[in-house]
Amino acid sequence: MDFALSDEHRMLKELAQRFVKDELMPLEGAVLAREADGKGIHITKDEKAKIDAVSQKLGLWGLDAPEEMDGFDLPQVALIGVNEAMGSTVTPYTLPPDSPNLRMLMATVNDQQREAYLAPYAAGKTISAIGISEPGAGADPAGMITRAVRDGDDWVITGRKIWTSRAAEADFTIVMAVTDKEKGARGGMSAFLVDKGTPGFNVLRRIPMIGGAFTYEVALDDCRVPGWKLLGVEGQGFAPMQVRLSTRRMEMAAWCIGLAQRALDMMCDYAPQRVTFGAPLSSRQAVQWWAADAAMKIHAARLMAYDCAWKLDQGRDVRQEISMVKVFATEMAWEVIDQAMQCFGAMGMTKEMPLQLMAASVRNMRIYDGPSEVHRMVVARNLMGTKR
Repeated sequence: MDFALSDEHRMLKELAQRFVKDELMPLEGAVLAREADGKGIHITKDEKAKIDAVSQKLGLWGLDAPEEMDGFDLPQVALIGVNEAMGSTVTPYTLPPDSPNLRMLMATVNDQQREAYLAPYAAGKTISAIGISEPGAGADPAGMITRAVRDGDDWVITGRKIWTSRAAEADFTIVMAVTDKEKGARGGMSAFLVDKGTPGFNVLRRIPMIGGAFTYEVALDDCRVPGWKLLGVEGQGFAPMQVRLSTRRMEMAAWCIGLAQRALDMMCDYAPQRVTFGAPLSSRQAVQWWAADAAMKIHAARLMAYDCAWKLDQGRDVRQEISMVKVFATEMAWEVIDQAMQCFGAMGMTKEMPLQLMAASVRNMRIYDGPSEVHRMVVARNLMGTKR
């Protein structure tokens, strides 16, 4: 087994690390101040424009977009290092286009949708969102009640979506709806492309989340969409939705590795400098074990992530591995960041340091795209051969 990245992928990882260090981390002070002032976690339009220009010039756009759309069509293995770097900062920035929705579109679009939606999205010209969760249906899609009914050549969608990121600013939202109530998630769920401003698509409220993030609640009130905006095959929306979810879960694992590595680095830099009771913190066994355990768990998570990514690139069924790495990486990062906060003492509790936003981000990820308990259920079900 060769655990080394190819030269191309190693250089890409190093490029992403330099980009984060030079362009994103210098903005953290302003981001932290805005969040502490109750304005949420965000970058300004001017800051984003500058970052966009730099990242595009460096060739960091469209990393996994199709080559025929000026993308690089890179494998998942190459993206682990990039996402680890991007996850190591609290400055909120996504390299265009956002991979999960990109891959869902790539797996489903027809020729008309390719030109109207995929091409501009792959080029970073549009923003997308996806509406899956509902007030009564989160991790279990079988509870989804949003309905899409044929009306002539159109579809009429009625229901509610919640926890939808970017719903207010997205140019289009991928809306999941039940088209066959009897079949439900097993052949009765479809995906639709709903443009911003479509009558009946109403963003009800912005929901503040911990860590200065926001999601939205959306109502679909007799929302009419043309028939050609059915994404993929009617009733077969569950599988491409899982492609999207799997991609995000892989991203989350890499982000958590990056966050945990930064927390460990901060702890290792600080502990030798901080003297208590006549000795540096780095001489205390508790702190030494925090660092040692963190290094071991980060290494394990990184190997799990690369193993899963490599198998995914080989076309293997990695649903088990994705559930395992999503749980392990998010819970590992939560533990490492918490111990770093403990090491810094009262300073670790301040909103002047990034640790509190790092912790909040990881805490969200332990829920987003399937809570740890559901993923453990999936792993156990596969191990024991049970249906539930």
